[in-house]
Order: sequence, then structure tokens, then C-alpha cells
Amino acid sequence: MEASAGLVAGSHNRNELVVIRRDRDGESGPRPLQQLSGQICQICGDDVGLTRDGELFVACNECAFPICRTCYEYERREGNQVCPQCKTRFKRLKGCARVAGDEDEDDIDDLENEFNLDARTRQDMQHGLAADAMLYYGRANSESDFPHFLHSSMSPQPQVPLLTNGQMVDDIPPEQHALVPSFMGGAGGGGKRIHPLPFTDPALPVQPRSMDPSKDLAAYGYGSVAWKERMESWKQKQDKLQMMNNDNSGKDWDYDGDGPDLPLMDEARQPLSRKLPIPSSQINPYRMIIIIRLVVVGFFFHYRVMHPVNDAYALWLISVICEIWFALSWILDQFPKWLPIDRETYLDRLSLRYEKEGQPSQLSHIDIFVSTVDPLKEPPLVTANTVLSILAVDYPVDKISCYVSDDGAAMLTFEALSETSEFAKKWVPFCKKFNIEPRAPEFYFAQKIDYLKDKVMASFVKERRAMKREYEEFKVRINALVAKATKVPEEGWTMQDGTLWPGNNVRDHPGMIQVFLGQSGGHDTDGNELPRLVYVSREKRPGFNHHKKAGAMNALVRVSAVLTNAPYMLNLDCDHYINNSKALRESMCFMMDPLIGKRVCYVQFPQRFDGIDKHDRYANRNTVFFDINMKGLDGIQGPIYVGTGCVFRRQSFYGYDAPKAKKQMKKRNSSKAEPVCALEGIEEGIEGVEVEKFGMPNLKLEKKFGQSPVFIASTLLEDGGALKSASPASLLKEAIHVISCGYEDKTEWGKEVGWIYGSVTEDILTGFKMHCHGWRSIYCIPARPAFKGSAPINLSDRLHQVLRWALGSVEIFLSRHCPLWYGYGGGLKWLERLSYINATVYPLTSIPLLAYCTLPAVCLLTGKFITPELSNAASLWFLSLFICIFATSILEMRWSGVGIDEWWRNEQFWVIGGVSAHLFAVVQGLLKVLGGVDTNFTVTSKAGDDEEFSELYAFKWTTLLIPPTTLLIINIIGVVAGVSNAINNGYDSWGPLFGKLFFAFWVIVHLYPFLKGLLGRQNRTPTIIIVWSILLASIFSLLWVRIDPFLAKSKGPVLEECGLDCN
Repeated sequence: MEASAGLVAGSHNRNELVVIRRDRDGESGPRPLQQLSGQICQICGDDVGLTRDGELFVACNECAFPICRTCYEYERREGNQVCPQCKTRFKRLKGCARVAGDEDEDDIDDLENEFNLDARTRQDMQHGLAADAMLYYGRANSESDFPHFLHSSMSPQPQVPLLTNGQMVDDIPPEQHALVPSFMGGAGGGGKRIHPLPFTDPALPVQPRSMDPSKDLAAYGYGSVAWKERMESWKQKQDKLQMMNNDNSGKDWDYDGDGPDLPLMDEARQPLSRKLPIPSSQINPYRMIIIIRLVVVGFFFHYRVMHPVNDAYALWLISVICEIWFALSWILDQFPKWLPIDRETYLDRLSLRYEKEGQPSQLSHIDIFVSTVDPLKEPPLVTANTVLSILAVDYPVDKISCYVSDDGAAMLTFEALSETSEFAKKWVPFCKKFNIEPRAPEFYFAQKIDYLKDKVMASFVKERRAMKREYEEFKVRINALVAKATKVPEEGWTMQDGTLWPGNNVRDHPGMIQVFLGQSGGHDTDGNELPRLVYVSREKRPGFNHHKKAGAMNALVRVSAVLTNAPYMLNLDCDHYINNSKALRESMCFMMDPLIGKRVCYVQFPQRFDGIDKHDRYANRNTVFFDINMKGLDGIQGPIYVGTGCVFRRQSFYGYDAPKAKKQMKKRNSSKAEPVCALEGIEEGIEGVEVEKFGMPNLKLEKKFGQSPVFIASTLLEDGGALKSASPASLLKEAIHVISCGYEDKTEWGKEVGWIYGSVTEDILTGFKMHCHGWRSIYCIPARPAFKGSAPINLSDRLHQVLRWALGSVEIFLSRHCPLWYGYGGGLKWLERLSYINATVYPLTSIPLLAYCTLPAVCLLTGKFITPELSNAASLWFLSLFICIFATSILEMRWSGVGIDEWWRNEQFWVIGGVSAHLFAVVQGLLKVLGGVDTNFTVTSKAGDDEEFSELYAFKWTTLLIPPTTLLIINIIGVVAGVSNAINNGYDSWGPLFGKLFFAFWVIVHLYPFLKGLLGRQNRTPTIIIVWSILLASIFSLLWVRIDPFLAKSKGPVLEECGLDCN
């Protein structure tokens, strides 16, 4: 795929395919690499020079003191072997010979020069090398069995008889000796690492011969004491490693770090991650309090049920029902947090294993998905920053492909992405040159930090200022596009070459694909390659159900499988940028870990947000969920999928079960071997090829994945990879096919494959299906947040966000995928099922919560209460329950690190969202699922200030605000009425009043952030909110006083005549 190929638009059903060329004036090709040399050696004054890879030679990795290679080798060989500036010992670099003291340096994989010894030390080390050599005994007709090493620095020496264990073998002629010099074995010999013998002339005609059977093996080096010790040590290590692997096979393949130590090996072979269990001093008291709380709850309900309030039976009954529901909700929320864990990654081990010096990187390819719909609601500048942070990520550029899904087919998004691709050619090399964080320019330049800190290059200040000017110009161009897009021409948008924009009709347009950055035309200003950037807009036609975001994500899965087919995928919302450039490496520490990687379906990162005021009054950070609940789930089967910031294994999207055990995986892989061979036919002639997988014929695969032979072929490749022999034109044609609007008809897309349809929260449903197939997920919390997004900070937008989440949960609860009855007999663990049940039923808590928050006002207005007069024993159970509730929360905060202010904000917004958004979600979900009525709660904006966080006080009228406002007013009225009644009735009435006032203040305190957001600044509350709320509260209060339904009706005292005539 060439970046200059132009926009490809077409419809598979209509057999249309159009290529619109991009007209770019003055576009220059890749620039040559900059000359990196030029530094002067501070010892001899010569040029420092370059390495064989073209990079500047650096002798000291600590201070980068400029020294040329000649002086570096001389200092190591003849000098004191330390850097003249920082006095750090020189480490052996690739291409340099070993010297004394290098025995402990095992991180240099340099077979060619490992023993390229100097002539001064060669003679002294001959006997030692010969005694310790690991030798090859091979067949005379198999030259490839022997290693071949280059010894260009060795000078020819006379032929020396071969040594065996330090002794001459006199009776065996050299030409019949079995010991083979290291330089022999032919040009094609690519053998294992051995210690060479002291033969220096590669022209010697010595051929490998078979051993003399009459000789003792000790004559050839076998059977010696050194050999026996070496073999015994090797066997012990292998046995210990095999025992560890066998033990881990019965533990879900999950290395927890508590088992036996790994055998001594180089760091590159050690696990890439490990579990960090919560210290027992923190988790054990927490579990004990949970058990005690369960017992106290049991005794509490025993008292509540056995002691009804006869004169206010209805109030008592409603309160008991609500409390039972709250207890069940607490159990569903609490027990999935029984096994919380932390995790630690080792990025250095990942590099040592998969990025060896001088070799191509072995890290896996990753396809990154960014989804956007309406550029007027999701600003293009925000999307551009997300794309720029992806292109500048710290990962091999040839392993990254970024796909941007424009589900609104907006020409504004297309042109903004074109500008972004041009600016990326300047931004990406700047980020990598100075290693800046974050790599989204808007947030990098907005940082209030000392940008000179830890920057050693003198050119940084100058280049940063120049880059900031470039970014300001880039913003001007993007904003000009946005301003232009506000007025749509009558004839529709027109591209630069005069062609009408194919997406002028948002509901009826062909599929479009544009490769902006790729194999050609994708170089930065330094001439280095950039990651691939692809624009995708799926086809839309009237009469088709396009399934909103889930359908767009499935289209990206298919088009990426055709074009690049990376084995892993990262999905991001358009407003979530990469805040940690090593985030992808963090996820690969789990995905590519041989101990746990094969069963991991996705790695979920926590959501962190910018632009939130320090008080976070609406709990936008949601730290209780991300730092407590998700850690608890990670100790069971893994966290739930939250919609963004998640790295997936592509195979887990295809509806396959997770591998059960190591033996079963081997059998499964062997069954894959045959259909993989059939890929040759697919690559040669993409159409008309039949393939099989796990015994499934082509017809079943087409019914499952759709009628695309290229995509079906990609599903057979567990490790990913695009079809090499297919032409770019045929791949683009097939990509247009898989994003056609009718491709998913009569397939399993959205049912068993890809993102699952049926809910506006497709993320929870998709992760739930994966866990039901036996996969596990991982929760990764790097020290620097991996991704950051934008959160709605005003009350109205926050409530509508919560409404959408709750509506999705209600839809799942009323569907066939409800965790209460779906997925039994699969791989879903019972504690994980409890967490999914809690994630789907929590909106139903709004009904008892609304009733419970109304009870204090009712009690204050009527003079009755929900409990009878408490005895000493009953008071003990109430007090114990309150102590257990607070103790559980305190211990949770202790092991999770969540602050008490964050915990309290979460408790407050649980009440605010419960009596507003959750309640409307239940009503809307019932109407939508049962009645087929799709209702929407619209939002209209009201202007805010221009200050920072001004939108926090911006107010928007919405129906969601009426219930909590009414609750506030009636509880305040109840408090006033109760206090007035106590004042009128005297001292004895104050005692019973305190319990009712505590109940009412509990509601008011929890709704306080709502009250503060309602009032805003300068008391600018919409009149309609106040009128409706006061009206409802007044009607409720008047009707209650008039009807008085919860009080027993008394006939009054019996009057008798006293016998006196009062007249």
C-alpha cells in the first residue's frame, strides 16, 4: 500500500471502485539521513566515527564522553578500563574483543567478535579455551552442522596439533581427529555458540572425522571432571525448569512470583511480568471485617424482620425491602474484591528478549483503532492529538498501524487527518529525539513544568520553540477547516481535484479508505519511516442496521485484518491520547510472556482524565472503580472491558475458546498446520479457495466470518501477518468489500464474532463473551498513566454519561446475554460472574434508593419512624453494622491507596446518579426492550464563563435533574417541619427527633454536590428546574398531610355526659 495511492471509495454490492488521486504540490521525497558524526575524540583528537549500524559511536553509556573506537579499545586493553570523565568501567560493546573482567557481562549477543582476542592475550588463553571448549562432533557430509565464525583480526599462525583436555593426542593424526576448529563448517554454517579452538587459519584443510572407537572418550574431552560438572549442572537446571513448568500448567499458567526461584539464566529468559499480592497485614484484616459484617448483617435483619412497627407498618415494610436489596447489592460488589492484586512489568527484559542488537525487532505488530463520528461534537484537533501520540509512540515504526474510523463520513475529519499526517513528519522525530512525554502536542505544550529539566542537548530549547510555532500554525489550519465546515455548500463538499466528496450524504455513501502514511511517502523530516496511518469510513445505505460504534469497530477489525493483520489490537476513543509512550510495551509484557500470554484476551488500562478540578465533585476520576474493583477482578479472571485503553488479542475476537492446557495447545496447533498450508492458494488467487480450520469446511467459515477469502485466511494465522504475495490493489479491493454495509448479513458478526451487538455498552458485553470462552484479562497500572482522556465536568453532561452506561446495563439484563443465566458450562468463574451480575443489575438499585431517600421526609412530616424504640441489644446491632461499614471502607482505602476524599465523592455520586440517571435508565430500558419505544433525553447548553473549569458551572436543562431536586426540597421541608414540631411539643419530643434528623441529613449531605452544581455561580439556576421541583414537593407534602396513608386511623375518645347543665 502506497500512501500516495489516493482515496479509494467503492461499494462491493454495486461493483463500484473509484480511486481519487491526491494532488499535492511541492511534496518532496524522503530526505537522507543526517550525518551523525562530527564529534571529536577527547583523547586523540580524531573523529569519533560511527558504528556499523550508522549510529554515533558511544564508548561510555553513563556520561557519553566522546572517545573514538581506537582509544576505547586501547583503554580497555592497555589502560585502566574506566571512562576518563565519570570513572565508570567501560562495558564491552558489540564488535569489540573481550578483556579481563568481562565475564559477568552477558547482555551482549556478539558471536562474531566474542573471542576476537588480541595477539597479546591469545597465546596465554590457548590452553584455557581449549579445555573449556564446547565442541561439535558431526558428520563429514553435513557442513551445516558446524558453526562458522569470522576471525578477520587473527593473524595466520603455523599449524598446531589439536589439543584435548590440555594434552596432545600423539597417536591420532590431526586429519582424523574428531575435534573441529571454530572456523570450520562451511559458509552456510550457522551453528550454536561455542568457544573456538586456537586455530586461526581458515584455509587449513582440516575436515571433521569420526572418533576412534578404540580410544577412551576422555581423550576427546568427554568424561573429564570439568565436562562432568558442566553436564550435571546443566541437567539440574533443566530438571528444575521442567518441574516449574509442570507446576504452572495446573495454575492457569499464571506466574505469581511466590513459587521456587527460576534457575540461573540470563535476564532475557525470565518472566516479563509478575503478580504483587497485597500484603497480608492489609488484606487479612479486610477479609475478616467482611466476614464479621456478613454475620452482623444477618443478626440485623433478624431483628428488623422480627420487630415490625405496627403504627407505621407500610414505612417499616418499605424500609426492610430496600435494606435487603442494598445488602444483596453489597454482596455482589464486595466478594469480587476478595483477591485483589497488583502487577509489575519488566520492560528491560522485553527488550533483551525481542530486541537484540543488530537484529530486526521481534516485537509483535499492533493495529491501533481510533473511532470518531461527528467532528463538530468531537473536535478534529482532539482527534489529531490522539493520532499524533500514536504515531510518536515508543515502538518499532514498522510494527504500528493506526486506523481512524470516521463513522460520520465527514470531509472535515478527512482533511484534518491529512493535515495531521503532514505535521507528524515534523512532530514524531522531535518527540523521539528528545524523548518527551506526553507525545500529544496540545497537552505537552500545556504542561507547567521546567522543560529544561534532564535535557542535556543544547539545541532542545531552540527546537522546542520552533516546534511550538509549527504546532500553533497547525492549530490555525485545523481551526480554519472547522470554521469552513460550519457552512455546507448546497451542492455538497468538493475535494481539491474537483471531485465531489463521496460522503456528502451521511446515511448513503460508499466505503472509503485512504492510506496517508505507509511504505512510501511515509517518512519524516529526518528521512525515517513513519507508522502506517489509514482513514476508513465504512459503507452506509438506507435500510441497513449499522449498529453504531460496535459496527464501526467490527469494520476496523476486518479491514485491518486484510491490510496488516497484526496479532494484537489497541482501541482508543478519539479523545484518549497515549500519555505514556511505553504503554504498548507494557501490554506486550503480558501478551508476549510465554508463561501467561497465550490465555490473555486483553490487557485493560485504567482510565485517567485531564481537565478535572481538584475537588472532582462529580467523581469523574472514578478511582474507587478503577483502583479497587478492577484490582479485585484482576485476582480472579481479569477486569471487565471498559471501552477504551485496551489491547486485545485478535484471535479472541473470533469466537474461539481459550487454550485449556499446554498439551491441548500442542494438539490444536498440529491441527492448524494443515490449513495453514492452504494459504498459498489464497495468496495466489484470492478468490475460489477453500480452507479448513479445526475441521470446519469453507462454507461454515463463510457463515461465521463472511464471504471474504482474504479475511478468512487471516483468521488462520494465530501470529498475524498480511498476505505477502497479494497485490496492494487486490487488498484494497478486498478491504472495500469487508466494510460494505451488507457484509455481516447471515454471519456471526455481532453475535459470536467481534464486538457484540445488543447494547449501547458493547464493551461490557464483548468482554463478558470473551470471559465465557475461558479467556482471562489483565489489569495493568503503569507508574505513568498509559492513556488520558477528557471527562464531562459539568453536572448535566456527567449525568447523561452515567445514563448511557446504565441504559446499556439494563439492555444486557433484559437480553439473552444476562449473566444471571448465560454462559454456564463455559470458562467463566463464579466470582467473575458475580461482578458481571453486579454490572448489569446496579441500575435497578435506583428504585429502592429513591424510596429510601424519601423515607426521612415522610418520617419527619408524620412523626413516625421505620424502627421501634431500640433496646440495648438492638442498639448494639445497629452500632456494630455502622462500625463494620466504615471499617470495610477504611481498609479498602488502605490496601488500594484511594484517598478518603475520592471515596466520599464516589459515595455521594452513587446517590446522585442512583436517584436520577439510573432511574431514567430503568424506565427507558423497559420502554425500549419491552415496548419498542426509543426515548431520548435531550440536552440544551447554557453558556459558561471563560475561566478555567468554567464549564463546571455551565448548566444545561435536562429532565434528569428533577428527581434529585425534588428529594432535596422535600427533605429540607421535612427537617423544618420536624424541628418546628419539636419546638412546639417541648423537651420530650427532641429525643425521637434525632434519629429522623440523622436520616434526613444523610440524604442531604449525599446530595450536596448536586445542590452546589444546581446553584452554580450567582444563583443562575434555570427557573423551570425550581418551579417543577417546588411544585412536585408541595403537591407531595400537601397530599401526604391530607391523606396520611401510613398512620393508623383512630376513632377518638368515647365521650360521656357528665350530668351538668352547662346552659
